[in-house]
Amino acid sequence: MNKINIGIIGAAGYTGGELLRIVINHPNVNIAFAHSKSQIGKPVYATHTDLLGDTELTFSGEDIQALLNQESLNAIFLCSGHGESKKFLDEYNVPETVKIIDLSTDFRDESNGFTYGLPELQKEKIKSSTKIANPGCFATSIELAILPLANAGLLKEDVHVSAVTGSTGAGQSLSATTHFSWRNNNLSIYKAFTHQHLTEIKMSLGKLQAGFNKAVNFVPYRGDFTRGIMANVYTPYSGTIEEANALYKNYYAGHPFTHVSDSPIDVKQVVNTNKCFIHLEVHDGQLLISSIIDNLTKGASGQAVQNLNLIFGLPEDTGLRLKAPSF
Repeated sequence: MNKINIGIIGAAGYTGGELLRIVINHPNVNIAFAHSKSQIGKPVYATHTDLLGDTELTFSGEDIQALLNQESLNAIFLCSGHGESKKFLDEYNVPETVKIIDLSTDFRDESNGFTYGLPELQKEKIKSSTKIANPGCFATSIELAILPLANAGLLKEDVHVSAVTGSTGAGQSLSATTHFSWRNNNLSIYKAFTHQHLTEIKMSLGKLQAGFNKAVNFVPYRGDFTRGIMANVYTPYSGTIEEANALYKNYYAGHPFTHVSDSPIDVKQVVNTNKCFIHLEVHDGQLLISSIIDNLTKGASGQAVQNLNLIFGLPEDTGLRLKAPSF
C-alpha cells in the first residue's frame, strides 16, 4: 500500500518523541512534518538525542494551516498538553480527509465526534472512525485490569486501585515533584480519589456493564523510576482462580498486546513495548488483578500508532513489535 503521510503537532515533548521513535521505523508511515513551537528549524535529534543517525528531519515551524492543507497528508497526531487540542481544533481547519489522533484528555468523553481509542474495548468502532481520543496512561492500565469483569457483569461492589507511575507520566515541563533531587529515592501519593482518569475509566466500564455505579477508589503514586505503570486492583469475586484466568484469557484472545501471565509480573517486562501484562490472584473472596504497561507506549504513543493501524486497515501490531529491556 502507499505510505500513510502523518504530521505530529507538539513533536518535541515526551509523547511526541516516543511517537517519532516508533513511526521512523514503521514500514507503512512517512513523516510529513514534526511541528514544534519551541524547537523551530532544529534537527529532531538535537532534542531527541537518541535519534541521531536515524533521521535528518527538522522541526517544522512554518504556518500550521499550510502544513494541514498538504494534499498528501493522511493523519495528524496531537501531542501537545491537555487543553491544547481543543484550542488547536478551534483555531485551525483540519481537512475532512485527514484523520486525527489526539493524545490529550480533551475529547476522551467522545465529544465532537471523537471515538475513545482503547482497542481492547471498541476495536471495530475505532476502525471506522476518523477522530480518535487516545486513552490516558493510568486509565489504560486500570481499564485493561477490569474490562473482562465488566464484560461478564461481575463488578458487584466497589473497585479499589493502587497504582504507581514513572516520572515521564508528568510530562517534560519541570515542577517541584519532577526534578531528580526530589523524585529519586522517594515515593508520594497525588490526586487520591480525584485523578482525572477516573472519568474515562467509569465511562468505559459503563459501556460493558450498563448501570455500573459503584465507586472506583483510585490512589495514584509517583514512582522514582522513569517509565512504566503498575496498577494493583482488587474487588469482590466469588469464582476460582481457574475461572478468573479463563475469563481474562478468553476476553483478550483477539488482542495482540494484552496477555495474562500465570506468573507474577514486574514493570521491566513491558517497558519500551506496547504490551500490557496481567496477573490474577484470588484471596478470601477478593480478585487481585495486577496490570503493567509502559506509560509512554501502550499508555500513549504506542497505542496511538495501534489506533492508526486500525484506522488504515493494517494489522494492529505493525511497527509495534518492540523489545523490552528485561534486565
